[in-house]
Amino acid sequence: MAYRTFILSAVSALALSGCAVGPDRVSPSPPSPSATSGPFLSAQTDIVTANPLPQDWWRLYEDPVLDGLVADALGANTDILQAVARMDRARAALRGARSDRLPTVGLTASAAYSRTPDFETPPGADRTGTGISLGADVSYEVDLFGRVSGQISASRNDLAAAQADADAVRVMVVADTTLAYANAASAAARIDVARSIVALLDDSLRLTRRRHEVGMADGLAVARIQSLRDQRAATIPEIEAQRSAALFALATLTGRTPAELPAISGERSIPLEIAAPLPVGDGTQLLARRPDVRAAEQRLLADTDRIGVARADLYPRITLGGSVGSSASSVSNLFSGGPLGFILGPLIDWVFPNREPVFARIDAAKADARGSLAAFDGAILNALQETETALSRYAGAIERRRSLEQAMQAATKAARITRAQNREGVIDSLDLLDAERTLAETRAELADQDALVSSRQIDLFRALGGSWSAEQGTAS
Repeated sequence: MAYRTFILSAVSALALSGCAVGPDRVSPSPPSPSATSGPFLSAQTDIVTANPLPQDWWRLYEDPVLDGLVADALGANTDILQAVARMDRARAALRGARSDRLPTVGLTASAAYSRTPDFETPPGADRTGTGISLGADVSYEVDLFGRVSGQISASRNDLAAAQADADAVRVMVVADTTLAYANAASAAARIDVARSIVALLDDSLRLTRRRHEVGMADGLAVARIQSLRDQRAATIPEIEAQRSAALFALATLTGRTPAELPAISGERSIPLEIAAPLPVGDGTQLLARRPDVRAAEQRLLADTDRIGVARADLYPRITLGGSVGSSASSVSNLFSGGPLGFILGPLIDWVFPNREPVFARIDAAKADARGSLAAFDGAILNALQETETALSRYAGAIERRRSLEQAMQAATKAARITRAQNREGVIDSLDLLDAERTLAETRAELADQDALVSSRQIDLFRALGGSWSAEQGTAS
C-alpha cells in the first residue's frame, strides 16, 4: 500500500511539472515602432540607397588585399578570441543549467575496523570487528513551479547575448581593420600629393631665382617661395608617421607584430572609397542587424526569466528520491540480501513562514529587468543616433569634397595663368606666390578630404552594424 501511494504521488507531481509560475514571456519591441521602421532621415541624398546592406560589406571596395586582411582579423584578432571565450563560458553555463533536469546519482562506500570497551561488550562477544557499507542515492527535482526551466531559459538567453556581443566585437574589428587599411592608403596618397606640391614649388623657386639673377625679381620673392616650399616639405614626415601608425594598427588587428605584416598591406596609394551610392537599408533592417540591440534584447529576456526563477522559491521544491544500501561485517556478506535496505519517497523543501528573503530576490530580479528594458531602449536609440550621425557626416564630407574639387579646378587654372603672366612680366612675384600658395593649400585640403570621405564611409558601415562571412553559432 505504501509503495502504491508513492507511485500515485510521483505521477501527480510529474503531471504538474509543466506548470510554471514565472512571468509571461513577451518579446521586447522598439520604443516607437513608427519612428524606427522607415527610411533614415539623413538618407535623402544621391550618395546612398535603400537597398539592404550586403553581409560582407567590405567586399564592395573590390580589394583582394583588404579581403585577406579582414579574413586574418576574424581568425586571429585577440579581442575576438576573448569574446569567443566568453561565449564558450556562457555555453558551459547553459549545459550546467540543463543538467538540473537530469537525476542526480550518488554513491557511498565505507569500511571501518573498531574495538568496543569491555563494559559495552556483551559477555562472550568479540570486542573487535569490521564494518563495510555500500549505498546509492538517486534524486530528481520535479520542476513543478518552473525554477529549473526558467534557469535554463535564462542561460539560453545569456548565451544568445554572449553570441551577440561576439558579433559586435567582430563588427568593430572588421571596421577597424578596414579603417586602418584605408588610413594607410590615404596617407600614401597624401604623401604623393605633398611631394608633387614640393616638386611644383621647386620649379617655381628655380624660375624665381633665375628672374632674381637677371633683376626681374627681388630677394624677398625668392625667400617667400622658399619658405612656402619648406613648409610643405615639413608636412611629409608627419604624414609618413601617420601611415606607419596605420600599418602598425593593422598588424595588431590581424594578430601580427608590426614586423610580420605583409608588405603588400601597405602598397596601396589610392584612397579606399566606393564611388557608387552606398546601400544602407532602413530602420527595421538596422535594428535586426545591430548586434548590440540583439544583445540587449537577449539580456532583457534572461532577466525576465530570472523573475520567474526567484518567484518559484515561494512554492515548495519537490524532489523525488530513493536510496539503497547494504552493510555487513565482510564483503562476502554485503550482497547476501539480508542487510539490504532501501528508501523511496518524495522530499518537500519549503521555506515558510519567513519568506522575506524570497520577496527581496524577486524585487531585485524585477529591478534588473527594468534596467535591462531601459538598456534595450537605449541600444535602439543609440543605434539610430549613430547611424543618422554617420549618414549626415558622410553626406557633409562628400559635399565639401565636391566644393574642394571645384576650388581645385579654379586654383589650377589661376596658377597656370599666373605663371604665364609672371614669365611675361605682367605681374610681380607676390601675385605668383599667392597663386602657388592657394593651389598648394587646395590640393592638400582635397587630399585630406579624400581621406576623410574614406573614413566617413567606414564609420557609416560601422554604425549600420555590418556583418561578415564567418559561420555564426546559435543558442540551442
